Amino acid sequence: MRSTITGPGTGFRRPGAGTDHPGPHRRGARALGLGTALALTLAGCSLGGGDEDTDDSESAGDAETAEQASEGASGGSGEAPAGAGGEVALVTHDSFNLPDELIEQFEAESGYTLVVTAPGDAGSVVNELLLTAGSPSADVVYGIDNAYASRAIDGGVLEPYTSPDLPASAEDLLVDGGDQLTPVDFGDVCLNVDTAWFEREGLTPPQTLADLTEPDYADLTVVTDPNVSSPGLSLLVATVAESGEEGFADYWQSLLDNGLRVVDSWSDAYYVDFTFSGGDRPIVLSYSSSPAATPTEDGTGSTTAALLDTCVRQVEYAGVVADANNPEGARAVIDWLLSADVQAAMPDSMYMYPVDDEAPLPEAWSEFAPPAEEPIEMPAGEIDANREEWLRTWDEVVGG
Repeated sequence: MRSTITGPGTGFRRPGAGTDHPGPHRRGARALGLGTALALTLAGCSLGGGDEDTDDSESAGDAETAEQASEGASGGSGEAPAGAGGEVALVTHDSFNLPDELIEQFEAESGYTLVVTAPGDAGSVVNELLLTAGSPSADVVYGIDNAYASRAIDGGVLEPYTSPDLPASAEDLLVDGGDQLTPVDFGDVCLNVDTAWFEREGLTPPQTLADLTEPDYADLTVVTDPNVSSPGLSLLVATVAESGEEGFADYWQSLLDNGLRVVDSWSDAYYVDFTFSGGDRPIVLSYSSSPAATPTEDGTGSTTAALLDTCVRQVEYAGVVADANNPEGARAVIDWLLSADVQAAMPDSMYMYPVDDEAPLPEAWSEFAPPAEEPIEMPAGEIDANREEWLRTWDEVVGG
């Protein structure tokens, strides 16, 4: 069985995460993957897209490989459970990029055919669920992040489900007040610095958000617009959490007075403006995972660093869609997303950290891209209730 992916999707990509973030330097929106008004944000997050079928012989070979992998993983024949079968429809963000072999293994072991639709970013995904409430086209959703989690829960478009495979390390990432969303992966949106640039200039890099307003860092920072960029919205949330609703507008004005540059997408910020890529800004909004993609020539270090005291956490969730045609298949997909193989694939394929802290990380991630120990956090319900007002205030200050 082969999965079917429909819908080209639109939106930015997050560096290494799936929505505006660097994959092996690309993922620019898993990120942290947040976004803005309903359909303009990026969330969810990932690296490159999966390969499509080329011919029948390749498909046959893939199927045989998947069957062998299935047998090895299950320790048995790899046959699907009795009663399983048919299609299970997954709606996700347009940065979904799990390896084909993992999808094929899921299909072989479960008996379901996975049909994937990617209408856009996380905001677009939630909007589609709300518009089709009562007669959904999807059975399961993956990629809703903490900026939109409460909107989906309050909209009644999800069914409660607690996976027996939920690792203990993921329990702190559950959305308060509901069991409709299962955490699958997370990323930390942080300021990154070009350490080589700062060494050449004999300047100590900033450490906190407040440092960015200091004269030493005038004209050095580039960030992304929270109206169209997932990392940009994450940063906006971080500034509200740090400066308060009464003070965040003044903070942004101070950034502007200190020469802040605002661009539309992570790829523009990272690949055009960041000094690492030949630009003129040695401080860029990115992810804590980004330094894993900028190793030194000998591989013993990284040429960039994340400022872990500036990080805000972005969590991606999966859930069973209310009134789904195949709720059993939906639950099977969520269990699969929490499986050891999928969790281990998250860094390389989605450029996100797995929620299972026992899942292995690539060596470069372990050495140069640890997640923040104390990220800036805000309840999903508070973000959802105030997001649009915060964006209007930001527009008045920065875009006015």
